[in-house]
Amino acid sequence: MLQGNAIIGQSGGPTSVINASLAGIIEAARGQAPIGRTLGMRFGIEGFMRGEVLDLGEENPATIAALRTTPSSALGSCRHKLKEADFPKILEVLRNFNIRYFFLIGGNDTMDTIHRVEAYCHTQGYDLIGVGVPKTVDNDLCGTDHTPGFGSAGRYVALSVKQAGMLARDMKRVDQFVVFQTVGRSSGWLPAAAALAKVNEDDAPHIILLPERAFDQDRFLADVKRYYDRFGWCSIVCGEGVCYADGMPISASRVTDKFSNVEFGAMGGTSAAMMLHRMIHAAFGWRGEFQVCESLQMCASDRVHSEDAEEAYACGRRAVELALAGTSGVMVSIIRDSNDPYHWSLGTTPLAEVALGAKPMPNNFINDEGNFVTPECMAYLKPLIGSLPEYVRLTAGLLI
Repeated sequence: MLQGNAIIGQSGGPTSVINASLAGIIEAARGQAPIGRTLGMRFGIEGFMRGEVLDLGEENPATIAALRTTPSSALGSCRHKLKEADFPKILEVLRNFNIRYFFLIGGNDTMDTIHRVEAYCHTQGYDLIGVGVPKTVDNDLCGTDHTPGFGSAGRYVALSVKQAGMLARDMKRVDQFVVFQTVGRSSGWLPAAAALAKVNEDDAPHIILLPERAFDQDRFLADVKRYYDRFGWCSIVCGEGVCYADGMPISASRVTDKFSNVEFGAMGGTSAAMMLHRMIHAAFGWRGEFQVCESLQMCASDRVHSEDAEEAYACGRRAVELALAGTSGVMVSIIRDSNDPYHWSLGTTPLAEVALGAKPMPNNFINDEGNFVTPECMAYLKPLIGSLPEYVRLTAGLLI
């Protein structure tokens, strides 16, 4: 069994439960004889290469325990794509701190980082055990049923769309539509979660646009008009990465002015939701809203799903168990043992497989029209998002 110190890093965008995984690693490593000190990377692998390392053993145990309900990335994060020139520096810092256990919490690129660092150390004769802990609100990691962080972000989306939809319904004499944008560049898991907000036929959302399906403006506008004609308003949810058939993002404007000139406002940072808003207003002249909450989906601790937090913590603890057993080059994965009642267990997936690319939504989760999800998708999502509050509406008839 390797004797040395452990290092933990967080990479990419946070989730509202990523610190629960951090707490799981720290608490599982505490008191383990092969592990001397448990250290933390300040601002991920980028800070690590500058020697920015924290001694997490100095933290009060109560503070570590409180990480389980603390949002954002407590260690600080980065988005650094490793270059060949980085590896000698990484090995130098590993040697300086006698690090033999290497844990990173993150997504595809993070797993690629562990995989490449471990492989490089092997070529240099330096023994290192590397284990990854999954994290992403996008839910697009291969090799796991779902990722810690997705359930809480999906809950944030579903609650936001549900409540904003009620507002839009009651304000339809003023604003005739609302567009809500989620994060997620290449997969539609997060916008799909909005479907759980829908109980009645006229409830939000009416249309869900997913990156897995090419955007057709004429078909989209026809769908919007159809729902407006039925209900007097329309709710649209879109993923930020929705594209036209030729691969151009809808956030790169194809809307034209009255002189048929293309508006290139998107090149300055226009969102997909804003472009959809412009399309609808240009086609029908209606008032409406677009809502882009960006990173709030990643760090809203008030909307955490308890099952999500429990899974995140368990993944952190399992990473240490695997490392102490000599298992390296893997990511902890979540296995769905049953859906109703929901039950899960933990497994592993080779890091090389996780780093291959993003996991899209399967075809049977998307309806034939490509503008909503199927019952199969909603059954998959429901235990991850949890129960949503039930709201009432007035049913009294008008006096005649």
